[in-house]
Amino acid sequence: MPFVSQNPATEVVGAHFPCLDKAALHAALSATHAAQQSWRLTSFTERAQALRRLGQGLLARRDDFARLITEEMGKIQREARAEIEKCASICDYYANEGEAFLAPEPMAVPGARSYVAYAPIGVVLGIMPWNFPFWQVFRFAVPALMAGNGVAFKHAPNVPRCALAIASLLQDTGMPEHLLTNLFIEDALVAEAIASPHVHAITVTGSERAGRAVASLAGAHLKKCILELGGSDPFVVLADADLEWAARQGLSSRYMNCGQACIAAKRFILAPEIADAFLKLFSERVASLRTGDPFDPEVTLGPLARRDLRDHLDLQVKAALAGGAEALLGGRPLPGAGWFYAPTILDKITPQSPIWQQEVFGPVALIIRAKDEADALALANNTPYGLGSTLWSRDIQRAERLAEGIDAGCTYINGLVKSDPRLPFGGTKNSGFGRELSSQGIREFTNIKTVWIREPA
Repeated sequence: MPFVSQNPATEVVGAHFPCLDKAALHAALSATHAAQQSWRLTSFTERAQALRRLGQGLLARRDDFARLITEEMGKIQREARAEIEKCASICDYYANEGEAFLAPEPMAVPGARSYVAYAPIGVVLGIMPWNFPFWQVFRFAVPALMAGNGVAFKHAPNVPRCALAIASLLQDTGMPEHLLTNLFIEDALVAEAIASPHVHAITVTGSERAGRAVASLAGAHLKKCILELGGSDPFVVLADADLEWAARQGLSSRYMNCGQACIAAKRFILAPEIADAFLKLFSERVASLRTGDPFDPEVTLGPLARRDLRDHLDLQVKAALAGGAEALLGGRPLPGAGWFYAPTILDKITPQSPIWQQEVFGPVALIIRAKDEADALALANNTPYGLGSTLWSRDIQRAERLAEGIDAGCTYINGLVKSDPRLPFGGTKNSGFGRELSSQGIREFTNIKTVWIREPA
């Protein structure tokens, strides 16, 4: 697939970018490996200083980068600026905490002195998605760099200018040349990159299909990989929930980024006692969303990132309606230029609905009415995915007990699922494996090395 910058709101093509051939790919990876061999010898203090400069560079050019995000994938400006600010925050977080996370850990072993050390693994290849074109790269690259690794990344073909901006920013803020390398390569060359002796680990954020393909290739070459894949997150509202708060937060969770987020609330599972009351509050808020030019500060919902994404979403909605669902709002593409889709609520969704086992990547909320609390928990787990989940209740102890029974990488009680640098992030089941962020995330791409020492007599 070619790398093309096209505005989702206007459909105007901005630029095409040529792809690397096999020789250029290997030369780029070789250069990144050479840069990493020097970088791994730097001190944590030097790395922290470099990350702080990187964070400062992001903030200094926040508006420029936010405009770039909006032009390439349609995110509204307010959300695009927040994405850049979040990237700056992860730079500061690992600059402050990275050394402590990777400090040698003494281990009690009789008759010897032992410890566990965390050494750089080498070059980490990231295969990145388009929905958070800066954050997804920084989420894996910043801890990898702090650990002494090099980074190469293949970005999504529809955000090439974002990819170039990220690579140039590192150079502009004083990172060693080639330590982070942007790879414009066709999908056919991804296997070549994974097989390269200059790549030592792989991380993927993307579809289940992409995750399975990369995991198979990584396994064939005995290279570690982390997969952060899709989700169909349950949003479970119990009978004693604060409905005003849950409805307001549900709006943000489902429709932020035009619903194009793996951790967005997708299945709204409602206790029977409050189902109608919640749905009324929620529907009022969804109806108030304003779709249009993502640069307009009054607009709250931009376009989908690509035409094929909108077309696929529309097919999912039509199949759900044919299977018995009811569209309370929306349910159709919007006319005119741009890949806009009406904010949609589908009621009467059941496990038999065609859309139930799929990931819905767009501004469509699925309403599921549970029989009781136990049924709500069973419905939450009735999915091939296991990324995030939320529970809404005033009874925190009961909510915590229920949270233990949800099969997901995280459960948030009375709050939205977020990827927070301070908390490990990742999923179970078809949502992937491994963790990013926090202390667990930075250690994923290290050689966890045992050192055992017998002191001389």
